[in-house]
Amino acid sequence: MTRDDLFNINAGIVATLCEAIAATCPDAWVCIISNPVNSTVPIAAEVFKRAGSYNPARLFGVTTLDVVRAEAFIAELLNVDPKDVSVPVVGGHAGATILPLLSQVRPPLQLEPAKAQALMARIQDAGTEVVNAKAGAGSATLSMAWAAARFTEACLRAMTGEGGIVECSYVASSLTSLPFFASAVRLGRSGVEEFLPLGAMNDLEQRNYDTMLPELAASIKKGVDFVQKRGQQ
Repeated sequence: MTRDDLFNINAGIVATLCEAIAATCPDAWVCIISNPVNSTVPIAAEVFKRAGSYNPARLFGVTTLDVVRAEAFIAELLNVDPKDVSVPVVGGHAGATILPLLSQVRPPLQLEPAKAQALMARIQDAGTEVVNAKAGAGSATLSMAWAAARFTEACLRAMTGEGGIVECSYVASSLTSLPFFASAVRLGRSGVEEFLPLGAMNDLEQRNYDTMLPELAASIKKGVDFVQKRGQQ
């Protein structure tokens, strides 16, 4: 199933659910995990705007799966526990829009450019790797569930007032020229309370960043256009 297929199935579902959220619990924290997240989060935002309940600090695209995959793959290379690895994964949540900033990994990871590119591609295409490993009999399920649980728990901890909660998420952002972008954010009682800087990128990361911006912009527009057309029906 392609992401276009997913869009055709999930766009209407997400819009309908968000209409219900706006009507019944407009102050809720809303975590969108339905793919394609690059488009479904803008869909949710547009629905909430039309309902007059849009709070960008409380709308999240769950991109944690990209983060936990990056942590796991890097941990294998460093021979450490994944929980001891920190790597920002920015951009979006599909293919080339997934940008792991390997130059910012902690503990540091030293790779020559070709190997860094290969690792970046593996993180971007990990979903296909799972499908192939299952011989087409399924896709990522347990890892997706774990990622969803991790991000949800982070939100709940932030709601209680616990400090220092930082996760990557696809949110309304002014860090780039795009209206939505995944990056590390600090969560607090009110939702997103701080956008952490993207930091310096090396040449490989900068090239991938420049390449993915138009693709991500098109996905955002696709979501916005869907809601506009839906409102005309």
